[in-house]
Amino acid sequence: MAKVYIFLANGVEEIEALTAVDVLRRGGVEVATVSVTGKKEILGSHGIPIGADVLFDEDALLDGDMLMLPGGLKGTNALMAHEGLRNLLMAYRDADKYITAICAAPSVLGMNGLLKGRKATCYPGFEDKLLGATATGEDVVQDGNIITGKGMGVSIPFALKLLSVFSAEKSEEVAKKIQFPA
Repeated sequence: MAKVYIFLANGVEEIEALTAVDVLRRGGVEVATVSVTGKKEILGSHGIPIGADVLFDEDALLDGDMLMLPGGLKGTNALMAHEGLRNLLMAYRDADKYITAICAAPSVLGMNGLLKGRKATCYPGFEDKLLGATATGEDVVQDGNIITGKGMGVSIPFALKLLSVFSAEKSEEVAKKIQFPA
């Protein structure tokens, strides 16, 4: 079974994080939400409390197939500042595993050199932080093992794209079950 780690920090965009959790779990993917704050409960960007499955320091997190970084400005800044997450991103890059981000969070990838020579998308106004990338402005962009999404409004197609890398059939099945238009 595929395994995905989704990272949470105070100020995370709740819908971006939880839509990915929901869609991936519906598709049979093992998902663990990981708090980078040292506490299991984080407060989303709109005041919604979210309970993480694990704390960053509780698990090596190297056994996953994909990392996912949701946006939200404050949450993105916290992810950017987390040295352990930066090291984990580099380990996944070196292992050719999937690295994904949506909204402002692709800036974390760009500022850490993970987007050089790639196509990517992000929330408008963050393009200058996609260092070395071609910012497409598209809703969802996959370039090899990097997948980026534009923002909260494309959370479902972004999550379906994440699921499709493990099973296109499951992605189509989940889309139908949740009544997402083809």
